[in-house]
Amino acid sequence: MRRIDVAERRARLGTRHRLAAETRADDPVEVARSLVALHSTDPASVYVAAWARMNGGSVADVERALYQDRSLVRLLAMRRTVFVTTPDAAPVVQAACSDAVAARERRKLLGFLAASEVADDEQGVREWLAATEDIAVRALAARGESTASELADDDPRLSTPVTIVTGKEPYATQKAASRLLLLLAAEGRVVRGRPRGTWTSHQYRWAPLTDWLPGGLEPWDTRRAEEELARRWLRAFGPATADDLQWWAGWTKTQVKRVLAALKPVQVDLGDGGTGLLLPDDLEETAPPEPWAALLPGLDSTPMGWHQREWFLGEHGPRLFDRAGNIGPSLWWNGRIVGGWAQDADGAIVCRFLEDVGAAAEAAVRAEAERLAVPLGGVRLSARTRGRTWLEEELAGQSPRAGKG
Repeated sequence: MRRIDVAERRARLGTRHRLAAETRADDPVEVARSLVALHSTDPASVYVAAWARMNGGSVADVERALYQDRSLVRLLAMRRTVFVTTPDAAPVVQAACSDAVAARERRKLLGFLAASEVADDEQGVREWLAATEDIAVRALAARGESTASELADDDPRLSTPVTIVTGKEPYATQKAASRLLLLLAAEGRVVRGRPRGTWTSHQYRWAPLTDWLPGGLEPWDTRRAEEELARRWLRAFGPATADDLQWWAGWTKTQVKRVLAALKPVQVDLGDGGTGLLLPDDLEETAPPEPWAALLPGLDSTPMGWHQREWFLGEHGPRLFDRAGNIGPSLWWNGRIVGGWAQDADGAIVCRFLEDVGAAAEAAVRAEAERLAVPLGGVRLSARTRGRTWLEEELAGQSPRAGKG
């Protein structure tokens, strides 16, 4: 059995995730392709994740790929999370993950509409949704690009209050246009475009996907798409376990078992008593890159790419992850997390090591912080789509929350 110990796993991570200096990309498209997809629940994380892996890099570089060349596209995908990926990968992700997410979102919306009493019975609710979808699609096509609030003004149905049923009352409401756009995006019919405001804004404009990508997304058979997505993920994140794949893709154990039976990955010895999986043509030894440091954003695709993280995270999880399991900004040295970072009130980057890494590592991290400060340009990032971590609160001069640390 091929043996790939922790040292080689970290070497593969640095090389394949373009974190080692000699492997950095020249554009954000190559970054996204190397990682399959970039987390985009927080729009700022796409930019910072790209800059960490690029030679140079600026806001304009990422915006050009997202909104001018449209060589990157946002979609609701794995684990009902927003990702940015390449147009060639988007149809694979849609068929392998997004379609299942969309089916759940449709069932959820039908329940919300029933609670909102838009019709007298279940059939009437379905008919109301179908008719309102058509109205939304036509209105968006006429506008070309629109925010949800602008679209809601185009027809009374689109401004209908929808009751968002949660675990306890009082329930919130949203205009139908907002919920419909989320559903249509999950189904691959509309796309998130340029946001209102700056590059850190969460208020997107929406557009028909066919206007964004002529011809729309190529239809893929679900099982073939699942196999292709798993193949791309294993190429980027292997060796990894079936549990890692299940978590990352948001699949069931049955799906993972079926996909792996088709791919026939090779088992490898991880050197710590565990067994990992690799593609059969990916068994060559990976030479260690030159020592490297990186500052990665919260929700970065590298630390969020595995469920079993001890081999690069060590014991630092409680200080770097929020209560929902989302990672905050992290410091890396040669394939492992050694601390975290945040910004002070003026936007300056503040780093904190959680272990003794030596003078060379500290100097390399400082250099990376200075490199990241250039494209940030003083913009202050905030944890709006996740909880602040213990370390972020400490660096911000606040008391850690109870139960953290």
